[in-house]
Amino acid sequence: MNPASAPSRAPEPKPLVPPWVAWTLIIGLAAFIAWWRPGTDTPGVKPEGWRLLAVFLPCILALMLQPVPGGAAVLLALLASVLIGALKLDVALLGYAEPQVWLVLAAYFLARAFIDTGLARRIALLFVRALGRTSLGLSYALVASDTVLAGMIPSNAARLGGVMLPITRSLAELFKSHPGASAGLLGRFLVLALYQCGVVASALYFTGQSSNPIAAKQAFDLTQSAPGGPVVLTYGNWLLYASVPACVSLALLPWLVFRWERPAITHTPEAEAFARGELEKMGPLSRDEKVLAVVFAATATAWVLGGVAYVTIAGLCAVGLLLLTRVLRWDDLMNERAAWDVFIWYGGLVQMGKQLKDTGLLDQFAQGVAGRFGGWPWFAVFLVSLLIYFYAHYAFASITTHIIALYPAFVTVLIAAGAPPALVACSFAFFANFSAGLTHYGTTPAPILHGLGYTELATWWRIGLWASLVNIVVWLTVGLAWWKLLRLW
Repeated sequence: MNPASAPSRAPEPKPLVPPWVAWTLIIGLAAFIAWWRPGTDTPGVKPEGWRLLAVFLPCILALMLQPVPGGAAVLLALLASVLIGALKLDVALLGYAEPQVWLVLAAYFLARAFIDTGLARRIALLFVRALGRTSLGLSYALVASDTVLAGMIPSNAARLGGVMLPITRSLAELFKSHPGASAGLLGRFLVLALYQCGVVASALYFTGQSSNPIAAKQAFDLTQSAPGGPVVLTYGNWLLYASVPACVSLALLPWLVFRWERPAITHTPEAEAFARGELEKMGPLSRDEKVLAVVFAATATAWVLGGVAYVTIAGLCAVGLLLLTRVLRWDDLMNERAAWDVFIWYGGLVQMGKQLKDTGLLDQFAQGVAGRFGGWPWFAVFLVSLLIYFYAHYAFASITTHIIALYPAFVTVLIAAGAPPALVACSFAFFANFSAGLTHYGTTPAPILHGLGYTELATWWRIGLWASLVNIVVWLTVGLAWWKLLRLW
C-alpha cells in the first residue's frame, strides 16, 4: 500500500534510557530532596511544600525519561503526594475539573476527526498540488499544510507523525529518495524543513501543541498579583501575539534549510501530478468532511471571538455535534489513547504545579534568584533568562516537561525583577515550542522523523542549532517590535 494512501497514527518513540536506570534516577532524586530540604520552618514556605517538591521534581524526571507512560507517571505522583501528606485526596484530584484539561481532551477528539475523515490529508495534498513544482515549493507546501493543521490538531505527534510524515515520505520515494545513500536527493531536505517549521507552527496557535494551554493557565496563575492584573491568553490573542514573528520564521526557514542542505533534485513536477492523482482517488468532499469543516469553522470562530470563558465550552460542543452527526463514534473517543493519557497527566500536573506555588516555594526561589540580579536592568535579565531557558531544552525530551519544569520559575523571577508580565508570559510560552527544534529528541515527533533514516545525527543537530539562531533573532527583533506595538511592554 502507498504510505500516503491513508492517514496513520504516529509511531511511539523509544525511551531515552533503560527503565531500571530511569527508576534509579527518579527515586534517587526524591531521596535527595527529602534529605536536603532545609526543614519545615523555612520562612514563607508551608511545611508540605518540601514534601510536594520531592514528588513533583521526580515526576518531571519521569516524564523526561519515560520509564512508564506520562499518565501513569503523574497518577503515581498524585498517589505519592497523598500518601506522604503533601496533598489531600480531594485536593489532588481537583486538576481534573480544570476547563483547560477538558479543552485539550476535546481538541484531541477533533484531531481524530480530521485524520479519520481524511480532511487533514486532503488539505495537505491541495497545498502540494498548488506549490509542489520545485523542491523548495514542495517544502513550502508541506510547511503550509502543517501550519494550517496546527490550528486544528493539538498534538504535534499526530500532526507531523500521523498526517505529514506519510505524505512527505511518499513524495521523497516518488523521486527515488530513500533513507541512506539517496537521502540527499530530496528526503533529507523535506524532513528537516518540515520539522523545523513544525515546532514554529506549534507556537503559532493556542491549540498548536498540547502544552500551550498549560502555559496559558500558568501565566494566569502566576500574574494574579502582577501590575495591571493577570495575563489572560486566549485562542485569539495568542494567535495575534505570535502571528507576525511566526510567519517570518516560517517564511525564512524552508529557504534557509534549502541553502544549508540543498537537495540534488530541485524540480519536482511529478509531485504536483502525484497530489492531483491522490485527490482524484479521494473524490469530492465526503459528507463527514463537509460536516467537520462546518463544525470546526464555527468552533474556531467561537475560540477567536468568545474569550476564555467559551473556549472549552465551544470545544466540547464541537465534539458533541460530531457525535450527534456520527462523524465521530463513541468508540472513536474511547479508543483515542493519547487523549486520555494527556488528560490524566495534564490534570495531575496542573494541580501539583498550582499547589506547589501555593506553598510559597516558587516565591522564595524567585526572590533568591532576583536578588542575584540586583542592579541589572530588567531587559538584560529578560534576555539572559530567555536564552538560558531556550537552550535548557537540550536537557528535555518534551515541550510539556520543559514548560512545567521551568516556565513558572522563570516567569516568577522576571516579574520580581520588574519585567512586564505580559511580555514575559508570552515570550517564554512561545520560545518553549521552537526550542524543541534543537535535538532529535526535543519533542515527540522528533525521534519519529529522525528515525526514518534520512538524516544523520550530526546534520540534525547542526540544522537545529542554526535554525535556533534564526528563530531567536527573528523573535527578539520582529517579535519584540510587534509586541511593543501591541503594548505588551
